Amino acid sequence: MKHPVFTGSCTALVTPFADDRSIDFTALRKLLDFQLENGTDAIVVCGTTGEAAAMSYVERMRAIETVVRHVDSRIPVIAGTGSNNTENAITLSKDAALAGVDALLVVTPFYNKATQTGLVRHYTAIADAVTKPLILYHVPSRTGVKCTAETYAALAKHPNIVGVKEAGGDLALVQKTRELCPEDFSIWSGNDDETAPMMLFGGKGVISVAANIVPQEMHELTAACLAGDFVSAGRMQLRLRKLCEALFWEVNPIPVKTALAMMGHCREVFRLPMCEMEPENRERLKGVLEEYGLI
Repeated sequence: MKHPVFTGSCTALVTPFADDRSIDFTALRKLLDFQLENGTDAIVVCGTTGEAAAMSYVERMRAIETVVRHVDSRIPVIAGTGSNNTENAITLSKDAALAGVDALLVVTPFYNKATQTGLVRHYTAIADAVTKPLILYHVPSRTGVKCTAETYAALAKHPNIVGVKEAGGDLALVQKTRELCPEDFSIWSGNDDETAPMMLFGGKGVISVAANIVPQEMHELTAACLAGDFVSAGRMQLRLRKLCEALFWEVNPIPVKTALAMMGHCREVFRLPMCEMEPENRERLKGVLEEYGLI
């Protein structure tokens, strides 16, 4: 029987940069403290929101090691180790496992546009190479690749593959996945605005962008769902709608890192090809943060 890596709200953490060449490790530790103090149930380091694709291998490993040490087993730490090169993904996954993470988050291979058979072989090769739990990450808007529920069902047979971060925006796929996969194959929402609906269909929680700035609120939303109180959860989801929408006015993580900078948590420094928010959108975002009492 597989156990969920976490239940509740997992923050897809931003990576604070000191400049365009280095990580701000002091800010990173402060961000982790902010999360731990506000009820976050797990952390993803070096995911999409962490701009991992623009980081060197050495930087990624230093970030992962720093997060593991600072969190110190208080909550699960999950490392993003995906690549469109299977051997690279295996190397990253092995090294993250050695660094002490609790699980791995592996995005579908982008650009190559693998077939469903190729996806099964790619993930199986990675899962065979490690002993840590592996979470699939399905985000076709970024990768150009879609997984089917049948592919999830095939991968769910592997003892190390424990679930999926589902960010495809397709609730019908979620329902079919729940029907075809065993109960111990966990589903986590990859979209903040779909958290309550996905948990209604048996989801275990969310891997969240919004939790970077409202960790307590996302924890409380998922806690209500896990308790079966979907009336309260629905109200919370609706209350957060405008904020969640604002965090995607430009491509993630530009708005959420801008918001964190406005809140005084990190510098407004991005890695190309990410860049600062357009001035008009930045002002709109500031207004939303003020409306929610965050600045």
